[in-house]
Amino acid sequence: MSEGIGMDANLALMAASVPDSPGGAAFPWLSLIVLLPAAVALLMPLLPGDGNDPRWPRTLALGALAVDLGLMVVCFSQHFDGSLSQLQLVERLRWVPALGLEWSLGADGLSAPLVVLSGLVTLLSVAASWNINRKTRLYFALMLVQASAQGLVFLSQDFLLFFLAWELELVPVYLLIAIWGGQQRQYAATKFILYTATASLLILVSGLALAFSGEFSFNLTELASRSPGGAFGLLCYLGFLIGFGVKLPMFPLHTWLPDAHGEANAPVSMLLAGVLLKMGGYALLRFNVQMLPEAHLTLAPALVVLGIVNIVYGALNAFAQDNVKRRIACSSVSHMGFVLLGIGAIDALGMSGAMLQMISHGLIAAAMFFITGVFYERTKTLSIPNMGGLAKALPITFAFFLASSLASLALPGMSGFVSEITVFLGVTANDGFTIGFRVITIVLAAIGLVLTPVYLLSLCRRVFFGPRIPALAVVGDMNPRELMIGLTLLVPTLVIGFWPRVAIDFYEASTNALAGGLATVTTVAVDRISVLG
Repeated sequence: MSEGIGMDANLALMAASVPDSPGGAAFPWLSLIVLLPAAVALLMPLLPGDGNDPRWPRTLALGALAVDLGLMVVCFSQHFDGSLSQLQLVERLRWVPALGLEWSLGADGLSAPLVVLSGLVTLLSVAASWNINRKTRLYFALMLVQASAQGLVFLSQDFLLFFLAWELELVPVYLLIAIWGGQQRQYAATKFILYTATASLLILVSGLALAFSGEFSFNLTELASRSPGGAFGLLCYLGFLIGFGVKLPMFPLHTWLPDAHGEANAPVSMLLAGVLLKMGGYALLRFNVQMLPEAHLTLAPALVVLGIVNIVYGALNAFAQDNVKRRIACSSVSHMGFVLLGIGAIDALGMSGAMLQMISHGLIAAAMFFITGVFYERTKTLSIPNMGGLAKALPITFAFFLASSLASLALPGMSGFVSEITVFLGVTANDGFTIGFRVITIVLAAIGLVLTPVYLLSLCRRVFFGPRIPALAVVGDMNPRELMIGLTLLVPTLVIGFWPRVAIDFYEASTNALAGGLATVTTVAVDRISVLG
């Protein structure tokens, strides 16, 4: 197996390791990052003013998330080494011994960049919630709890702790849609919770099966060291694939997403697209690839096929949407297909592309939903046929939306281009697939790439050009706060587009280790066949 799963499973329980060890830290950075937002959320009922006054709750939430993001930057820039594939900053403490539950946190290249992405998008989502003026204490408290749950999902190294965090993050999202969403918010929120809660049952069953497959343990490192194969490994893999595929989202388990995006307000859509979908991709790498490499090698071609279906179906479905947010949601389905494609490529380059696509799409999709929220606040409509000629009334907003659309359609020089071309190269470089399979995969994925600029540029044309709607002729453009949020999301897409190493250096060692683990399994299988022959 890879270095990333090579830690000794019998390590003594500890709250922190010695400072010089690459696996631990003298200061509980990760616990502080995870717990700070939730702790601040408990202070919301104590704030002055009535329940609809946004000033104090908004200020407290912004301050807490800014501090939390600062802690992430300091932690991962000063105490995290991206050239190492093993877990770092490890914190382990017995929590509920009767259940075998540990407070076990650790970071590696798969989790560190997504934790930072989560912190950034959540902070900007709260900043975008400036005009929330109903049940504000509850709203911002839910945002803070969501921030803690997201961080815990990415950093947990105990399956039961991971599962609790996975379930916890569903509750704030459900309430944020059900209370502050659009006219069909109850339907969208209920559909979201039914899909994700049902999928969670498969995750729980698969995880418990792995935990009881040998000496009982919830420790992810210990579970990864077992790497079960055969029918048992395939069943666990399928359980995880369906469970995590709902969150990704993977066709045909994606239908909750357009409804959720269509009814959620813009800041919640930023969280959905920027963070929640990435949990599915992260979990596939952490559980399906790292823990079940033999099953992954068997089913990798199926993941490639599912990725192609996501890419093409999502792009085609986007054409049928007359709601701006629903069209962008279908675009997300298409773009997350590249994550499946990269994971299914089973080589270092493909998985590197999958990681970069998650980071890139998190920034781009959050930017698109934020800017959609900007012109929704001015026009009070998301219906494409009811908009037109907004480029003259909202020139700055148009410039930002066009820039984010160009990033989404993978314009060279922006992060989307680098991530998608890396996935393509990963698929073509994999000798494990036949030439015919690789050619068909590239051709079909290219169709999705061609469709993307058509539906996105068509959206820009219909919303910002064409006949001007008289009622929308005079509206105010982006204010300084909105400009800052837009720039904070779009500038990194340009930086990564021109200098991708700034992101790749964080996770390359971990994706190389994953690919190395898969190569080891392949070599062992070939050796066994040779002996039998």
